[in-house]
Amino acid sequence: MNFHHLAYWQDKALSLAIENRLFINGEYTAAAENETFETVDPVTQAPLAKIARGKSVDIDRAVSAARGVFERGDWSLSSPAKRKAVLNKLADLMEAHAEELALLETLDTGKPIRHSLRDDIPGAARAIRWYAEAIDKVYGEVATTSSHELAMIVREPVGVIAAIVPWNFPLLLTCWKLGPALAAGNSVILKPSEKSPLSAIRLAGLAKEAGLPDGVLNVVTGFGHEAGQALSRHNDIDAIAFTGSTRTGKQLLKDAGDSNMKRVWLEAGGKSANIVFADCPDLQKAASATAAGIFYNQGQVCIAGTRLLLEESIADEFLALLGNDSNLLIVFYVQIMPDDLVMQLHRF
Repeated sequence: MNFHHLAYWQDKALSLAIENRLFINGEYTAAAENETFETVDPVTQAPLAKIARGKSVDIDRAVSAARGVFERGDWSLSSPAKRKAVLNKLADLMEAHAEELALLETLDTGKPIRHSLRDDIPGAARAIRWYAEAIDKVYGEVATTSSHELAMIVREPVGVIAAIVPWNFPLLLTCWKLGPALAAGNSVILKPSEKSPLSAIRLAGLAKEAGLPDGVLNVVTGFGHEAGQALSRHNDIDAIAFTGSTRTGKQLLKDAGDSNMKRVWLEAGGKSANIVFADCPDLQKAASATAAGIFYNQGQVCIAGTRLLLEESIADEFLALLGNDSNLLIVFYVQIMPDDLVMQLHRF
């Protein structure tokens, strides 16, 4: 993979066209109230774009489009072969536009272009392709219940899905939700984080180019207390898939119960542990792996191994090795850099 020199990415950034509108029913559109909010480069604080500020009226528009296409069956009743072909085409387009998507991700989050280009974008495309390939391999079930009866379990789409994703891996986490939802035939309303909306907006255009019917994927940018709350309380949304804080997850559960008792799938915060025993054959290797697990993406990973459980007899030695590895990390501010660690501005 060619990561190019700094000047290449700087030139590419200058010529980058940034879409700033909502995507509803197959087209880019301004927010109903025509309001915007500013998204900035977290490294330089330079403004990147004024993004459409979606609110409840825009969520209503998106839900109407998503419900309409679902009931018509343009996607929900389409053949597995068609859905597979469209999603594979989307993955192809993501790979073809990898540099553009990676640059949007890097400008929006402050992570190194190397990480965006090597990890985030390929991982997002692989997720879409994996679920595309699963479409014709996941079946219902048939069981004999008596000599003259059969019981059938048929897998059907849930309906209209709201997907709410955070800012640390915007496109990757988007595709982890979009992949299974679209593969199963659902319609989706995606709300990216207001801190990193650019790649999701661009993805919507690629999905349309891939052949996804209008209304199947809608992207509404905005704030959690406005667009996010409108999603969680909407009576015509069948399920919410969310990655983010435990506090917000609890609120989504409450909103779901107070509205139509929609299904809620949560991935909230964690504190993952590394466990090292005295019989570890290579403490240095374990310490290096632990440092990478703690500090990758500046530690802003919900499964980062930031809790250590060490056997007492090797604790001091291990912590010394971990300290040495940690001190080798370079933390600095830079606009676009294809190597080493780049400091993200803390975004809360």
